[in-house]
Amino acid sequence: MSLPLPVGSPLRGCNRTVLALEIRRVLRNVRTVVLVIAMPTSFFLLYGLPSRASGGRPLAQVMVSMAAYGAMVGAAGCGAGIAVERALGWQRQLRLTPMRPLGQVAVKAITAMVLGLVSVAAQFALGAAFGVRLGWDEWLLAAAAAWLPSLLFAVLGLLCGLLLPSENVMQLAGPGLALLAVFGGLFIPLEVLPQVLRDLAPFTPAYGSGALARAAVSGGEVLVPVAGLATWTVLFGALAVWRLRRDIRRV
Repeated sequence: MSLPLPVGSPLRGCNRTVLALEIRRVLRNVRTVVLVIAMPTSFFLLYGLPSRASGGRPLAQVMVSMAAYGAMVGAAGCGAGIAVERALGWQRQLRLTPMRPLGQVAVKAITAMVLGLVSVAAQFALGAAFGVRLGWDEWLLAAAAAWLPSLLFAVLGLLCGLLLPSENVMQLAGPGLALLAVFGGLFIPLEVLPQVLRDLAPFTPAYGSGALARAAVSGGEVLVPVAGLATWTVLFGALAVWRLRRDIRRV
């Protein structure tokens, strides 16, 4: 059943059937699901277990940071999967459907965020098992802070998939995401970085994700991180729609 969108809507073609098929296809890929759970879990065990003796809050910070990292990697990897679809000629098939470029970006972004949510849920379950104790409102706030920024990385992954060949996209995106995670303070505190990198960090895409994750359990300023996330999301989303339109015109 289609969503109630006007015929001329830029989101035309974004419907429940397409969404359900995309989400089912992604979640059936066992290797992808295991990867977005296993990577942040390994880092949680590496950084989190030594902090258990310091009390619940340090461990909670590691938990939300790794949940944010897992959501980032899962969403970006899912979005970048469009590179394979382009190589297989799927864009030519979509040209025969009512789906508009913005609608396709919306479908990919929502699907990528679902995969990111799987990683967040896994890290929160792991954190609870290892002793993280938060109020129910703190759990919800922390989950939202870790998960919602994955929208940014969904459209960033989509943009990478539209710009890079399928055989190279994850080879370049993977190290790039790890570098962004460093600037976001997801692996190590920003305070240990050189001053020039600390000054640069607030202008990077992952800074908002890390800052919100930490603020959810320890407090902190959120206006600048939210503004940064919104700006980068709009920028990458606009570039992804522009590139997708060029692809559609070419095929």
